[in-house]
Amino acid sequence: MKSLKEFKYWIRGREFLGVEYPIICGAMTWISDSKLVKAVSDAGGLGVLAGGNMPGEFLAQEIKTLKDQKINYAVNLITIAPNYREHLKVVSRLEVPMVFFAGSFPRKEEVKAAKDSGARAICFASTDSIAGRMIDYGADALVLEGSEAGGHIGHVSTMVLIQQVLFAFPGIPIFVAGGIATGKMIAHLFLMGAAGVQMGTIFAMAEESPAHPNFKERFKKARAREAFATPQYDSTLPVVAVRALKNKGTDEFGKLQLTLLEKLGKNEISRVDAQYKVEEYWSGALRRAVQDGDIEYGSLMAGQSVGLVNEIKSVKQIIHDLVADAEKEFNYVQELTI
Repeated sequence: MKSLKEFKYWIRGREFLGVEYPIICGAMTWISDSKLVKAVSDAGGLGVLAGGNMPGEFLAQEIKTLKDQKINYAVNLITIAPNYREHLKVVSRLEVPMVFFAGSFPRKEEVKAAKDSGARAICFASTDSIAGRMIDYGADALVLEGSEAGGHIGHVSTMVLIQQVLFAFPGIPIFVAGGIATGKMIAHLFLMGAAGVQMGTIFAMAEESPAHPNFKERFKKARAREAFATPQYDSTLPVVAVRALKNKGTDEFGKLQLTLLEKLGKNEISRVDAQYKVEEYWSGALRRAVQDGDIEYGSLMAGQSVGLVNEIKSVKQIIHDLVADAEKEFNYVQELTI
């Protein structure tokens, strides 16, 4: 049986990320801290530090911790977070190796700012037109994250994005995310041309994840259909959909939207401030779930792959199992083509 390193499909992603296995632990606010990032990097994958909406000085300290450990890592910035501009200055000043722009789409000058600091810029693309725009802006790689993913999501499934973007832009490394939980699926994504994969939900369940035991136990019992996307009630208040396990907290978010829409109608709040209130809600609700274990009113952001994840394992074991399953599938496919 051949080792995964012998297969050509992984070379592009490995070289771009500078890792043993092109498996990215997607940034999860309040979860993807420097400890989890290091655990993923030590296991051969790429850990991504979540900027979320933490104060700039905290982000700087986390980055310095990773720099001192001399590991490969990346930093994820949420473009719609109130502290986003400060975060961009921090990552530029500290010269991080890779910057992921998430939440929405960065402006051209923001991509340039990251690249001018020496970082490689990785942008998300939810349509072929956005993929083209991000490439024109200077993106060094793309992430296709389908609507099956957890947290802030787009409206198009991974299956469609693969056909719409992955097949259409062979000249740039493209990493696929959303609904991935097995090495067998990873193998077939590489066969389709992916440079690597990004996974979040499975790593939220890791032993090294700082998530509260209540949070992890809820994930263990969850079914795929329980992870649903929050609706936008009115275009007056644009809301980026969030996929999470349904609970009383998601009901509260619906009430918040109605309150903000009422205030917007009475000119009691600006649209920008209303959107900040939305992001503040999600950040606070996620903190309650992750840190305090409030699984009733906290935000249980999870991808639909939560229905495929029912064990709490070490990061090293997670990546080992994914790689072993992928190797097995690669060898099986190769036998079929001989």
